[in-house]
Amino acid sequence: MTEMPGTLEIMGREGSCDPGSMVLLTRLAKQFYRRSEEQLLGMHMRHLVALAYVRDHEGCPQQDLADAFCMDANNVVLLLNELEDLGYARRVRDPSDRRRHVVELSREGRTALARSERAQRAIEDDVLQALDPEERRVLRQLLSRALRSVEPIEDGAPLVGAGTPAA
Repeated sequence: MTEMPGTLEIMGREGSCDPGSMVLLTRLAKQFYRRSEEQLLGMHMRHLVALAYVRDHEGCPQQDLADAFCMDANNVVLLLNELEDLGYARRVRDPSDRRRHVVELSREGRTALARSERAQRAIEDDVLQALDPEERRVLRQLLSRALRSVEPIEDGAPLVGAGTPAA
């Protein structure tokens, strides 16, 4: 078998450095995105990511979404407008601070997210086929811990992905 230039198998042999975690995670994420067609997931990937975050951080302030996704507040408003138009989420006044909004999933949003996550498992099986179930569980656990350390979360919030079973 001929090796393709730039593949991981030959990158280290060409005198270059091994790719760092950032490069590897980005390349792996691109494999997920490439396979995550809207038709298969039942929604745009951006909606899936936002809904999963809101589910895992129920009642989060709208600003937390901007911080977690490194998005401009105006773009978060546009994303939330789309989710509300689809009937998946709603913004409500924060009872403890009437000046800000918190985001909640609707029943329809929870149903759509569950349906999408079933399709997501098939994509994960394809992309992570080289890992056995225990390795996938450890990968999910490590990614969740790393993400939790940099995302704004409320005390007692579950780890990211806690609502989905380990692959």
